[in-house]
Amino acid sequence: MLRVLWRSLPVLIGMSIFVAVSPSLAGPPFVTDDPEPVDYQHFEINLAAQGNEIKGGRSGNLPAIDINYGPFEDTQFHLGLFGPFATVDGAGTHYGYGDTEIGIKYRFLSEDDEGWRPQVAIYPNIELPSGNARQGLGAGHEKLFLPLWLQKSFGDWQTYGGGGYWLNSHDDDRNYWFVGWTLLRKVSEEWTLGGEIFHQTADLKHDPAPDGNGVSAHASSGFNLGGYYNLDEDHHVIFAFGRGLQNIAATNQFSYYVGYQLIF
Repeated sequence: MLRVLWRSLPVLIGMSIFVAVSPSLAGPPFVTDDPEPVDYQHFEINLAAQGNEIKGGRSGNLPAIDINYGPFEDTQFHLGLFGPFATVDGAGTHYGYGDTEIGIKYRFLSEDDEGWRPQVAIYPNIELPSGNARQGLGAGHEKLFLPLWLQKSFGDWQTYGGGGYWLNSHDDDRNYWFVGWTLLRKVSEEWTLGGEIFHQTADLKHDPAPDGNGVSAHASSGFNLGGYYNLDEDHHVIFAFGRGLQNIAATNQFSYYVGYQLIF
């Protein structure tokens, strides 16, 4: 058993990084976020099952709870609470409470409905190491994400994206960049559908599994397809499914996000 666990260590490291990183990037149900804050004195709560498969195991959050509140105009307070799991083939499953996420979104530029000016926001997030890193359920140290997000709407079309820098330097971890872009279309009063593409640079100082081209196994690119189904004005089903485009076996053979969104 110890030999199996030792062989599984790189997978557990990868799962730990996935669980710790992916929630804070999420603009549910997508990985890429948008600059639009929750309305003043309103709540948005997202409750979801989220997961990712790689060669040799699976990881994710069950549940992922994303709580947002608008304390001021153009401002959103964010709290992320997660129940991560990490499964290594032949070595069992770990489940527990993950890292806690706190963020503030501030939109400093509003969209011009008659012109080309987008809305723009900053959205710093900090992740607190409340999860068990040894079991692959957290990063084991604080992390800070400093992104800039933009959005523009054209009739039934909406596009948003941007990116930022992760302050993540600790032991073998290093700082890295994330960028992503999303395109959505309202196809009916109930359905909004679209997709995203994203890229993250390497997040380890020492590459445990190079791909043969000098690129870190933890640098990753991927895509998701998904959207929203409106049950009514306040209740929504949100979903996304995707996979990696780079270092697929080590980062993302298949990923999913299926959740319920309440706005009040």
